[in-house]
Amino acid sequence: MTTFTALTTLPGKAQAEALGLALEDLDPEPTGVGVFEIEDGSGNWEVGGYFLESPDDIALALLAAAHGAKDFVVSEVPDQDWVAKVRRELTPVEAGRFFVYGSHDADKVPEGSVSLLIEAAMAFGTGHHGTTLGCLRAYDRLLGQGASYANVLDLGCGTAVLAMAAAKMGVPSVAASDIDTVAVDVAEANVTANDLDGRVNCLEAVGFDHADLAANAPFDLIFANILKGPLVDLAPDMAAHLTPRGVAILSGILVEQAEDVVSVYAGQGMNLTHREDIGEWTALTLTKA
Repeated sequence: MTTFTALTTLPGKAQAEALGLALEDLDPEPTGVGVFEIEDGSGNWEVGGYFLESPDDIALALLAAAHGAKDFVVSEVPDQDWVAKVRRELTPVEAGRFFVYGSHDADKVPEGSVSLLIEAAMAFGTGHHGTTLGCLRAYDRLLGQGASYANVLDLGCGTAVLAMAAAKMGVPSVAASDIDTVAVDVAEANVTANDLDGRVNCLEAVGFDHADLAANAPFDLIFANILKGPLVDLAPDMAAHLTPRGVAILSGILVEQAEDVVSVYAGQGMNLTHREDIGEWTALTLTKA
């Protein structure tokens, strides 16, 4: 069955959220509506609707005009087996000692690697994206320099691939948190699939606001692969929840945003010790003074 998407952009969070609410009342009704900030420094937001039948072009045009948005772009999405498609395109990823793969590539796991199984149906945050790959490379580099960690947090964990990498390296205390309930469910499923039950504590939390995180702090390593805006907002809490000489590996940052993030964290006593750009994304390694 063919489905449809209708996408537009406009400046400002409040306007975007208002348009998203209005889009929900459209006839035919969308099966889902998304409102996302475009992380390019422009301040623009994307609003999208997903439909089981072709949306009303006139109604979309009126909504866009009423909310100061660009015209909606409507596209057909052909029906296909997305999991099978992802399996075909989701090749294994190597990041130093770490090897991220789907079960369909189990025969390709190199001997001696630290293998991380992420199924194709749970493919966000697998290591294929430059942000996750950058974090894994940064962690591998630190381990190669002789670093070891006892208490690790994967903040905004998604699939929990970073938390699992730490657990497979023998870190005794590992937490994986996310603001999204579905992500936490995915993280727990991946922890089980990698035989790490009891070694990664998966929990739902907004930032550091969770009793388990407060009880386990301070951490000597924090992964935060999210976005520039939340990373900037979390800088004081990040510093407060790290041990002296503790390390934060940050990503979800566009190359042109890196200097702003580095400056904000320097103001919290956290200094840049390494940076790697992969495509349009960067991964920052910061050490607390």
